[in-house]
Amino acid sequence: MTDALSCPVTGAAAPLPEYPLPRAAECPLAPAPTTQALRAEKPITKVRIWNGTTPWLITRHADQRALLPDPRVSDDDLDPGFPYVNAHRAEIAPVTPRLITNTDAPEHTRLRRTVNGPFVVKRIEKMRAPIQKIVDELIDAMLAGPNPTDLLKAFAFPLPSLVIAELLGVPYEDHDFFQHNSGVVLDGAVAPEVARKASGDLAAYLDNLLTKKATEPGEDVLTEMAGRVQAGEMSHTEAVHMGVAMLIAGHETTTTMLSLGTLAFLQHPDQLALLRATEDPKVIANAVDEVLRYLSIVQTGVRRVARDDIEIGDVVIRKGDGMIFDLHAANWDPEVFPEAERLDITRPARIHQAFGYGPHQCLGQNLARLELQVAYGTLYRRIPTLRLAADVADLEFDHTGTTYGVRGLPVAW
Repeated sequence: MTDALSCPVTGAAAPLPEYPLPRAAECPLAPAPTTQALRAEKPITKVRIWNGTTPWLITRHADQRALLPDPRVSDDDLDPGFPYVNAHRAEIAPVTPRLITNTDAPEHTRLRRTVNGPFVVKRIEKMRAPIQKIVDELIDAMLAGPNPTDLLKAFAFPLPSLVIAELLGVPYEDHDFFQHNSGVVLDGAVAPEVARKASGDLAAYLDNLLTKKATEPGEDVLTEMAGRVQAGEMSHTEAVHMGVAMLIAGHETTTTMLSLGTLAFLQHPDQLALLRATEDPKVIANAVDEVLRYLSIVQTGVRRVARDDIEIGDVVIRKGDGMIFDLHAANWDPEVFPEAERLDITRPARIHQAFGYGPHQCLGQNLARLELQVAYGTLYRRIPTLRLAADVADLEFDHTGTTYGVRGLPVAW
């Protein structure tokens, strides 16, 4: 891989660039060159998306911080101007229950309150020992298995699946089912009817499981939600679809960060050596935030729509205009992160926006951070000779899903 410091950071932007913008093949971990050029020259500008509409693209860190918490910036995907990610999302929006992912206050506030408890720092921290046990067992199995191996299959897929299954109360023996269907739902390249069927299958599965939890409770999130349904705090349908959203988000993004993060570290051996040499939890936590900043794996942007006219800088975003917040561009903003193209686990990185910002900031960010802290803090220390077993140029990167990742990561030791 070409070092990120020598990757292109400028590119000729068409009057209406097609978004998402293509990455430079020689720099697969860097933001698209044109996106970075726009951040420097036209930080709030129009782009064209799949259906021919032209939402605003916001690329500067400061502009995103100003707009994302603004109550005039709406997450309501029923608004005619909402910039849908793909045809499937546009098609199902009218029949999708109102969730924390598509509502504004006060409805969003009510729904978020019903599911926020299990994801607060104190409760998530109690999972550190169980997650450590899962990580150690997976590494034991890796070391006892074939060498080289695919880190995605041996470690990155099963770890978050085991963790989210334990948290929600989903039987892990069903992980192949929900892992497959989650991937289909998030794959922008599949036909709408295929994605719709996968989403329906997940909902039917969670519907049955949630009903079972009402009579056979456990110590898990689905049991808590079943109790809230019985108490009248949320509907059964809301609980089912909230469970589906957690199941998808709870393993897809972390899987990607485990594999792509490992690739980033292996391409930056000086930073890997710093991480491997420490057991200081603060250093490891900051390393996780730096890799989250550096990779910013949500490649379709955060989508919003203006519910009123908004003046920002010399631009007026009109009521009904769509907006796309490119998180990767903001997290490489040199005004906030000097030498942003450099992976540096010693830099203060916590103000990154990999989890978004404002009232819709990712619900599961504390869980994701904990999983990555345990995984990064253990994997490279226990397998100090871990290395890529293929050329980076031969890796297959995923350009179609909501998250940007790699479809396989051959490693050896």
